[in-house]
Parts: sequence; structure tokens; C-alpha cells
Amino acid sequence: MSGVVYMMSDKPRGVIYTGVTIDLPGRVYEHRTTLHKGYTEKYRAKNLVWFETHPNIVLAIQREKSLKRYMREWKIRLIEELNPTWMDLYERINEIANAYRPHENTRKWGDYN
Repeated sequence: MSGVVYMMSDKPRGVIYTGVTIDLPGRVYEHRTTLHKGYTEKYRAKNLVWFETHPNIVLAIQREKSLKRYMREWKIRLIEELNPTWMDLYERINEIANAYRPHENTRKWGDYN
């Protein structure tokens, strides 16, 4: 089961919400329709501006936790590398391939077993 880390925003360089899921279209739909009360409803972060696929949910959760510790400017740089205009990527989810490529010194999945 693969995992996806994603970022939602209300406008270019606006609020940034970082999350993780196994069903990106479904989770973004929940944010857009404010199905669940919380951060994205309060701050109107309804645009999918960045996402990254991972081979499994455990690695995606690790990456999400890492991104949440990033400084805001680092997150903005990451978003703008994939999506310089901060357009909503929801309609293009299946067209974009943004697989996580760890640094060569990063421990591999097999190293944890």
C-alpha cells in the first residue's frame, strides 16, 4: 500500500497544511468539502499545491513528520519546485509523477528490519 504526503493552501504563499494519506483524491475531496472540521476548514486551505508519493505508508508518515519540522521558506521552495504558480493540482493528480527520491545516504527500508 503506497502513501502520499501532500500540502494544501488557500492561496499562493498563504497558509500551508501538510498531511499524509493512502487515498489522495479522496482526502483532498474531504478537505475541499470541509467534511471534517479543523485546520483546513478554519483557514480555507482547499487547494492541493504539492504532493509526493512513497512506496508505503510508513515512509510517507516519516516524511510528513519531517516536513512538519521544516521552516516555512523550505516548504515554499519545495512547493514551487513542483508547482511554481501554486495552481490547484486536484484535477491533475493522475498526470503528475512526484515520487520521493531520498538522499543517497538515507537509510533504506530494509535497514529498519
